[in-house]
Amino acid sequence: MELSSPLTYAGDPRAAADRAAGLESAGLDAVWVAEAYGFDSPTVMGYLAAKTDRMRIGSAIVNVYSRTPALIAQTAAGLDAISEGRALLGVGASGPQVVEGWHGRRYDRPLGRTREVIELSRRIWRREVIEHHGITDLPLPPEKGGTLGKPLKLLNHPVRDTIPVYVAALGPANVRMTAEIADGWLPFLYVPERAADVWGKALREGAAGRDPALGPLRVVAGGLLAIGDDAESVRDLMRPTVALYVGGMGAPGRNFYHDLVSSYGYEGEAVAIQEHYLAGRKKEAEAAVPAELLERLCLAGPEGYVRDRVEVFREAGVTMLNVTPVGPDPARLIERVRSWL
Repeated sequence: MELSSPLTYAGDPRAAADRAAGLESAGLDAVWVAEAYGFDSPTVMGYLAAKTDRMRIGSAIVNVYSRTPALIAQTAAGLDAISEGRALLGVGASGPQVVEGWHGRRYDRPLGRTREVIELSRRIWRREVIEHHGITDLPLPPEKGGTLGKPLKLLNHPVRDTIPVYVAALGPANVRMTAEIADGWLPFLYVPERAADVWGKALREGAAGRDPALGPLRVVAGGLLAIGDDAESVRDLMRPTVALYVGGMGAPGRNFYHDLVSSYGYEGEAVAIQEHYLAGRKKEAEAAVPAELLERLCLAGPEGYVRDRVEVFREAGVTMLNVTPVGPDPARLIERVRSWL
């Protein structure tokens, strides 16, 4: 099992990137950079590439609507070049709030767009001459307004012609596709005890059509990390995040995170969180997040307990434990967990 940490889209990106880079010597294998509707992730990833030597650098995620497939492939190849082969491309469909509310793009065909981005990116990295007609047309045909476009290939020679592609997926159809064609999977609000019940069927169905050359699907998941007799209180730091996603990301009947938490067995709690959040009662929404869910999402408690949690994530199929260290000495926390892996 490898060890990584997420870089969130809130706060000072330079300071956050410096902190993440400082964990490289402690044993961190990778850092994942979020974007949403904050600062763009490629800029921060380029900065991280200059500040680190060994650690891999991934997007988590670049959505498949706001950039063309070609630009996503170019960006990943550029990061891979300046980092000397350390790029990880994390993509996903995001959701209507970001895609429609921030980018002004219609949220349609999320699975088709994700599949198209992956397939085109891999062709572009191989420097194929690209002619493709699907959701995206390359080149743009005359009947859609094209004039002088012709098939092209990437000007540069990539450092690698196979950059690992990870997909953020929650719903069964998306998870099925991820297990079929992606190098790795980036689930969110991952409860390892429930993973097989919620996603097992989709993962098996996708794996049945998987190209053996891809190797086994890599799984990146984890949560807040704190070790100590009083570390259980750290779990409460997750309350605002869970309330935001379960309550505020979407609308009643169309919220992926609400559906996920409901599938874990917290349907009544998910309804309460959403009702409070959409009514503007954010503190009440946070209070409605069940303590048991927070415990399962985190790795926080005495050392023996946290070591057991690491094994629970491992047994669930997680290949890269993605943790946010909380405490006065994050590097020491990373070193301790690294020694267990």
